[in-house]
Amino acid sequence: MKRVVFQSCGPEQENGRSSKGNQLKWSDGKWWYKADYMGYEGLAEVVASQMLSHSTVPNVVAYEPVEIEFHGERLMGCRSRNFLHPEEELITLEHLFRMHTGMGLSGMLGKISSVKERIRFLAEQVTVYTGLEKFGRYLAGMLEVDAFFLNEDRHTNNMAVIYHTRTGDFRLCPYFDMGLSLFADLREAFPPEMGAEECRKRIWAKPFSRDFDEQMDAANELYGSCLRFQEKGSVLLEELKRMDVFGKGCYEERVLLRVEETLRQQMRKYAYMFRVTR
Repeated sequence: MKRVVFQSCGPEQENGRSSKGNQLKWSDGKWWYKADYMGYEGLAEVVASQMLSHSTVPNVVAYEPVEIEFHGERLMGCRSRNFLHPEEELITLEHLFRMHTGMGLSGMLGKISSVKERIRFLAEQVTVYTGLEKFGRYLAGMLEVDAFFLNEDRHTNNMAVIYHTRTGDFRLCPYFDMGLSLFADLREAFPPEMGAEECRKRIWAKPFSRDFDEQMDAANELYGSCLRFQEKGSVLLEELKRMDVFGKGCYEERVLLRVEETLRQQMRKYAYMFRVTR
């Protein structure tokens, strides 16, 4: 496992806020590094990206586990390659809508009563602002990914497009930032002694509905279903177990067991997403 040492946080830390607080982040230009803050965000990022690398989702940020030393403290975390090309910048959808309307996207969505119409509104307006004709299907895939991995942090500052500052062109952003998935928040919502079933009773989705399946189904009706895994669930789970991040000494055994149990439950619930061999 890669081990890195940082003496201070750069300006990237200013953008490190999630809906649950500040996560330590660093960049060396080539790689982005994130330290666990709420619990096991790094583990969740690595698990999700590794499984999605065996799926029909075309563009996912690949995360790998790292051990970070910061001010003498050992922290677990993850890193990913910088996916921005020269002269590109990441624009969150919250910022995009404020640029064009002067209003916050989350507030605008709250004024629309239907989950389906919230999704349609967002997809159509993003297409108007950016010219990205396939944004609706991209959004549907995102909501499927979030439903499967139980990502509770898909707020409107955690959805983005990529803007080329010289040409003015936009492109779709790879799926990223799934650290608060799989009940990774040990600090507040899902303490380590809590079982997976109890965790399920306490989790809420974002940003269109509190119910993962409701927003996923609405998006699928509008733009079709995107996510399919290209291996059997059991094969993917065995591959995860062989990874360093699942080794002893990285995370508590009860954390690893909860993640495995949650994945098995999700594989049963969404069995149609997995390859079936005859």
